[in-house]
Amino acid sequence: MPALFGSAFYTFLLRQFLLQIPKDLLDAARMDGASEWRILWTIVFPQARAALVTVGIFAAVGAWNDFLGPLIYLQDQSVQTLSIGLQVFRLNNSQDFQFNQLMAASVLIILPLVILFFVFQRTFLKGVQIGSFK
Repeated sequence: MPALFGSAFYTFLLRQFLLQIPKDLLDAARMDGASEWRILWTIVFPQARAALVTVGIFAAVGAWNDFLGPLIYLQDQSVQTLSIGLQVFRLNNSQDFQFNQLMAASVLIILPLVILFFVFQRTFLKGVQIGSFK
């Protein structure tokens, strides 16, 4: 529930990107008779795709790596997240600790994020470069 309204960083990033869209382009669409929703879907969203993908990846990584939130809210062990499961695995095997099993579990946990990054790599890097010098 706390992350439902988004982060201030995501709001600021999207705001700064949307301020870079030329007002003349939006005014030209209005002069052609496009409604505000049509302008949003056909002009603003296609131009803001890089920023939206960047915010989506940052939000997904933040939710995936969140440890404290699920630790506080979730009581049932069958619905706890992978990061909590990795910590429980580490604590249960503290006597005869085997680093190879811990590292294998860590790689399996991070693998979906690596795949997500490679799928959206081009768009993500374009979104990260928003506002940078060329």
